[in-house]
Amino acid sequence: MAIHKLTDLKIKAKIREIQDLAFSKPKNALVGDGQGLYLSIAKNGTASWLFRYMDHGKAKSVGLGAYPGTSLQKAREKAQALRDARAGGVDPMAAKREAVREQKLQQAKSKTFQTCAEEFIALSRSSWKNAKHAQQWENTLSQYAYPFIGQLPVGAVHAADVVRVLKPIWVSKTETAMRLRGRIESVIDWATVHGLREGDNPARLKGHLEHMLPKLRDAERHQHHPALPYEELPTFIVGLNEQSGMARYALEFLILCASRTGEVIDATWDEFDLPKGLWVIGKERMKAGIEHRVPLGKRALEILTLVRPFSGKKYVFAGRKKDSPLSNMAMSMLLRRMGYTDITVHGMRSTFRNWAGEQTTFPFEVCEQALAHRLPDAVAAAYLRTDFYDKRVSLISDWESFCLSACPT
Repeated sequence: MAIHKLTDLKIKAKIREIQDLAFSKPKNALVGDGQGLYLSIAKNGTASWLFRYMDHGKAKSVGLGAYPGTSLQKAREKAQALRDARAGGVDPMAAKREAVREQKLQQAKSKTFQTCAEEFIALSRSSWKNAKHAQQWENTLSQYAYPFIGQLPVGAVHAADVVRVLKPIWVSKTETAMRLRGRIESVIDWATVHGLREGDNPARLKGHLEHMLPKLRDAERHQHHPALPYEELPTFIVGLNEQSGMARYALEFLILCASRTGEVIDATWDEFDLPKGLWVIGKERMKAGIEHRVPLGKRALEILTLVRPFSGKKYVFAGRKKDSPLSNMAMSMLLRRMGYTDITVHGMRSTFRNWAGEQTTFPFEVCEQALAHRLPDAVAAAYLRTDFYDKRVSLISDWESFCLSACPT
């Protein structure tokens, strides 16, 4: 077969011919240079190179670039390279497809850790129980991880980089550091599954980072929320009654119900049956993912009556913004204003648990159910078919009496 049939003059003449026929006989044209090299000319005059060949009786073609950006000479060189590849047993179309895939893979691998983290959070948001969980992820990663590894390609994040993130807070803020490490590990796992990096996860703890970070004592490893001794709680309630604002009522309600911060500040009016003295928290808002019934004592019901004129249509303990709940820091800041800098809001649950264990004869299961805890014995938990509600009515009543024992009657 003759080759080099085309010249630039012939190409330009053919393009003009196609353009002149565009209004009368619009059609595309395919002109050959020989040995599989063709120039495809569209009816609007644009042109591009093709290498055409037969593979097991099937016609295939590979694009070589647009004309004149890809010159006649350059197109001939590319076509010869593909002929040589075919002679070596390589399918040009499959090779080009693989090259495109590899190029896209390399572009994907250049994604930064921050971009991957943001995509992971966006995909996970719907499976998380509430918006605050996503916010916590965003806050910890923004504050501690992004300044060090945020702009690194996710495939270039190594153990030394993760250590640089964690080491400054590993001992001083152990709980935060442990959560942060787990979040970094999850993002990198996600990136690996999506082909954005290869190899072991540099944020894994066991057998890896545990040998690169300061050793933690058990007390640091399992930090508990500092709690108020239950003997001091009645006096604390007296001081709390002298405070003002929505946070003051929310904190007292939290203590009386032995509830978590999120359960209280996100409580909505439709969860309450006031005539029955019952608060039902849906499973989607509970840490254990199980609906929780909370018996309400006389004072808890009184608090709901007191805040009703000042709360929103939806949330019981309303925040400053319209139709928004109280900030999750409001009760903590109240403790600070009262001078209690060495205890936490969550620690009030420990105060309740210590009182129930030492000052009452209620069974272990009843006390744990009051806190909406899962039983440590998985087998026993699997066979449990009651939430001990009737017994918890008595437990909460006794607890409320104790809490208010120092208040003037």
